[in-house]
Amino acid sequence: MEMTGMGVPAADFAAYIGIDWADEEHDVYILAGDQLVPDEVPLEQYPEAIDHWATQLHKRFGGQPVAVCLEQARGALIYALQKYDFLVLFPINPKQLSCFREALDPSGSKDDPLDARRLAEFLRNFHTQLRPWRPDDEITHSLRLLTESHRKLVDQRTAIGQQLRQALKEFFPLSLEFLGSQQICAPWFLKLLAKFSTLTDLQRASTRTLQRHFPSRRTTVDDAGDPRIARIRQAVPLVTDPALLLAGRMLVRSLVPLLAEVNQAIQRYEKEIEKLMAKHPDAAIVRSFPGAGAALAPRLIAALGTERERLSDASELQELSGIAPVTVQSGKSRKVRRRYACPKFLRQTFHELADHSRLRSTWARAFYDMRRKAGHRHHATLRALAFKWIRIIFRCWKDRTIYNEQTYLQELRNKNSPILKFIPAIP
Repeated sequence: MEMTGMGVPAADFAAYIGIDWADEEHDVYILAGDQLVPDEVPLEQYPEAIDHWATQLHKRFGGQPVAVCLEQARGALIYALQKYDFLVLFPINPKQLSCFREALDPSGSKDDPLDARRLAEFLRNFHTQLRPWRPDDEITHSLRLLTESHRKLVDQRTAIGQQLRQALKEFFPLSLEFLGSQQICAPWFLKLLAKFSTLTDLQRASTRTLQRHFPSRRTTVDDAGDPRIARIRQAVPLVTDPALLLAGRMLVRSLVPLLAEVNQAIQRYEKEIEKLMAKHPDAAIVRSFPGAGAALAPRLIAALGTERERLSDASELQELSGIAPVTVQSGKSRKVRRRYACPKFLRQTFHELADHSRLRSTWARAFYDMRRKAGHRHHATLRALAFKWIRIIFRCWKDRTIYNEQTYLQELRNKNSPILKFIPAIP
């Protein structure tokens, strides 16, 4: 008997349900046997309403497994439905429903009840080819959510930092000279701007006050003084327009506290992620891969999960992550392009790992050099490198084995890999 990914026989679903979700009310269609009927009342996005609906569904079908399809991989509705064991959830990409709807309704007609109906029909016809949602353990699930939120905060910090840098360029460029190559979110720099938001404020401060706000510097015996203080005393303002100075001061005083708060939030996330990593059984495995540091190691755990039966082959992870290319072939025409329909954060994880690994792995650097010399572009080369890394990562994860660089290099020698030509000779 054909089985789904949840271990439920395909013929044993008591019903197939399509839900077209919305913020407040969801349209629902139920396909049981040969009957396809809509729920008379839309499902409301309230805990009590969802619980009542699920309870009635459980009674109606005697607790048998019920397949549910919706265009949502995360969100309030799917999170609420996860707690009901008899519901087998099939989140799908909206593009899948769009193509199915266009095939059946070439006129282009579309409304929410119709989408719910098409979801139910799509699930009944193709559930054996879909990937049902499977829960991870608590630690892995927490790492997945925390790492994604952490990355959003980092992106938010970058955006605020760029806005602050642009403002300083326009009316207070001297501050950026003191920053040098450091990040604009450096705590000492934010404290400096919070105290002195214009050149005039900085020049009015005493030497001792300024020294307390600048990071310490090395001094020599014949050092005549701090050149930064002398630079401040001699500085000429870029602009003198009172309106520009007022607007610039207000903007800096608004952005600096935001940036400081985001800094603190990121630190809190990193501490919590570190605690979870210390408890995770696969932490040693993912940390053994070159380039998998404090940021990427937990993201790899989130990408792999702990259910090793969920993936049977590395190619599934390569396709799911979007690293595997897509071949478009028709007649004599054949084109290979990057995959667009994929979880972007997951693809980014393996892409960044490949980028970091070429700085820490001998063979990864050689592979990168080989592909670049052959004329491939930077990001295309990184995707190709990530493609190879996924095979290695998958095998280590599946076998619960620590990655060993020398073992893999020996494997390349045994196969007489062309990568070896780009590895420099070691005395």
